[in-house]
Amino acid sequence: MRGNSAKSSQGGRHCCPAYVLITPARNEEAFIEQTIKSVIGQTVRPVKWVIVSDGSTDGTDSIVREYSAKHEWIELVRMPERTGRDFAAKAYAFNAGYARIQDLSFDIVGNLDADISFEESFFAFLLQQFQRMPDLGVAGAPFVEDGFKYNYNFVSLDHVSGACQLFRRKCFEEIGGYKPIKEGGIDWVAVTTARMKGWKTRTFTEKPYHHHRRIGRAKASMFKAKLRVGQQDYYLGGHPLWEVFRTLYQMTLRPYILGGCLVFLGYVWAFARMVDRPIPRELVAFRRKEQMQRLKRALVQGLGLGDGTRRDIE
Repeated sequence: MRGNSAKSSQGGRHCCPAYVLITPARNEEAFIEQTIKSVIGQTVRPVKWVIVSDGSTDGTDSIVREYSAKHEWIELVRMPERTGRDFAAKAYAFNAGYARIQDLSFDIVGNLDADISFEESFFAFLLQQFQRMPDLGVAGAPFVEDGFKYNYNFVSLDHVSGACQLFRRKCFEEIGGYKPIKEGGIDWVAVTTARMKGWKTRTFTEKPYHHHRRIGRAKASMFKAKLRVGQQDYYLGGHPLWEVFRTLYQMTLRPYILGGCLVFLGYVWAFARMVDRPIPRELVAFRRKEQMQRLKRALVQGLGLGDGTRRDIE
C-alpha cells in the first residue's frame, strides 16, 4: 500500500511521502486559480491532482483545463449539473476523484478546497509531520480569513479544518473515506472517526493558509449559520453539558450574547424534534467522552487547580 517517496523539486535531496490531492469545486471561478498556482509552486508537488467540477456553470472548468494542458499531473473530472444542493455533494465529488487515483502508488491523500492559497513549503511541511509521527492519521493547518484566525486556546488542535485535510492512506481507507451526510459535518466525522480508531489527528499552527471566500458575511446568513452550528452539534452527538459551556463561550464572540443564544437554540430545537443522527452510536459515545475529558481539563485549569494555561472549549 505504501508508495514511493516524492522528491523535492529543489535537487531531490529531501524525500517526503508521495501524495495525491482531490479538490471538489463548484463555481469557483473567482478563487480556483490562486489555489492552482499555490499547488504548482510547491517544493514538493503531488503525484496527481484531480479537480472535480461538481456541475460548475461558470468559468471554473476553463481555468482548470488551461492548467491541466500544461501540467499532466493535473486532471479535470466533470460531474453533471444538478439543481439540488446539500453537504453530501462534497463527499460524492471527492469519491469521484478518489476513483481516479486509487490505483496509483501514494502514501497521503489530501482533500483541498478550491478557494485557499498557501506558501510554497506548505505540503512539504505537513508531509514531514507524517514522517515524524507514524501514528498520525490526519493533518492540517489553521486558516486565516480577512485577518481572522482561530484562537487555539479554545479550539482543540485535534480538530483539522475541512478546507484542507491530509490523510494517511491507510487511515483514510480504514475509516471508510468521507460519508455523504446531507446536513453537513462530513469533515468532522472523518477526523473524529480516525481518532476513535486509534489514529492521531493534528492541526499544525506553524503553517497557516489563506481562505479567500468570506463565510457568513451577511447578518441573515450569520444568524442561520449559528442556528445550524447548534443543530449540527446535536445530530453529531454533542453532550448537553458541553453545549451549555460552549454556548457561554460563544457569547464572548461577535455577535456576543445573540450568537451564543442562537447556537443553543439550534441545539435545543434539534433535540425537541429528535433529529436523526447520521452517525453510529459508538461515535456519539466517543465524542461525548472526549468532550467531558476536555471540559474537565478546562475547568481544572480555569479554577487554577492545574499547571496548564490552555482552555479547551471549542
